[in-house]
Amino acid sequence: MKRIVSTYCLVFSLLATFSSLSTAAQDLTGIWKGYFISDAGEYYKLEFQVAQGGSYGVSGVSYSYLDVRFYGKATMTGNFIKTSSSFKIREIKTVEVKSSLGGGTCIMNYNFKYSRSGKEEFLEGTYLGKYEGRYARPDSKWGDCGGGKVYLRKVTQSDFYIEPFLRNKVKTDTKPVIINQPPVKKDSSKVKTPAPVTPKPVVTQKPPVTNKKPVVTTKPPVTNKPVTTPTTNPVTKTKTDSLKTKINTPVTKVTPPLVIPKPAVLKNRSNELVKVLTVPSADVTIKLFDNGEIDDDTISVYYDNKLVLSAKRLTASPLVVKLRLEDENIDHELVMVAENLGRIPPNTSLMIVESGGQRFDVRISSTEQKNAMVKFRLQRPK
Repeated sequence: MKRIVSTYCLVFSLLATFSSLSTAAQDLTGIWKGYFISDAGEYYKLEFQVAQGGSYGVSGVSYSYLDVRFYGKATMTGNFIKTSSSFKIREIKTVEVKSSLGGGTCIMNYNFKYSRSGKEEFLEGTYLGKYEGRYARPDSKWGDCGGGKVYLRKVTQSDFYIEPFLRNKVKTDTKPVIINQPPVKKDSSKVKTPAPVTPKPVVTQKPPVTNKKPVVTTKPPVTNKPVTTPTTNPVTKTKTDSLKTKINTPVTKVTPPLVIPKPAVLKNRSNELVKVLTVPSADVTIKLFDNGEIDDDTISVYYDNKLVLSAKRLTASPLVVKLRLEDENIDHELVMVAENLGRIPPNTSLMIVESGGQRFDVRISSTEQKNAMVKFRLQRPK
């Protein structure tokens, strides 16, 4: 470590002497993917998502993962020295971890050398680790948690979802896997349109033609004698007609019942409320990503007890569900059900909600015993 620091200081002190040899500024913004090998020979996959700011300052996140045994995500900060094409970045803290190995977590301090070959860009260097959390000591230093070598290459595809600071800055292939429009409305509208097709009006036209003429011709001449009989007959007819109308009117009211029986998977598992979102518009777009390593997490999604996504796999490309909140007087429930736990339990996802120009990020975790619920409440105009 001392050797690295002294070399860094020497290069920094000779900047003026070697200014004529300085390389063109490099933009490190983007996705860097590869691996690191510890001094003990352990192999881990590694991914950086980095954004470069002014004065060559750099910030971002790192993803390191072994297999089903370990996955960790950490925030990072650092800087790029263009004169020497060196890149120094260190992790600040671990923000997410899944581990079956036990023990504590380590943060890393990386020292890279930037290189380019044609269109390919590379970062190669070393790292030193330091314990954090309850395993950290007051006198702990870089290297207490081991070290090793790192190899990264700049890519356009992430194994994880794209962080907000990188959106609109990198071109990635994240086309929606499935777009689910609300099927109930379209189906109901299609069912209603064929119902009033021409056969019914034809039937209504024929009876009046036969009824009107006999009613006008036969009943007028007999009107004098059976005056008493019609008075009794209409009474019964009007009662039956009123009864028919009373029976017919509730039929139309019963057709839109919104009470949908709760599926068994929502009854047999607990439904844990994750968040209540007040949205400004009735039109809501939901995007679901795998939050972490793409490990075959599979989910089903229910909206107000209706199945809108069935056994879909979470990836770095979003599963998209489009909803319309019909009734503003109730809370609409979206429940995510874990069909499996993937290779790294539990089943985790990132939900991005967009409505009326606003955006909400919700991190969701579900298991085979617990579903995750998000409630939507439509904001009433003031």
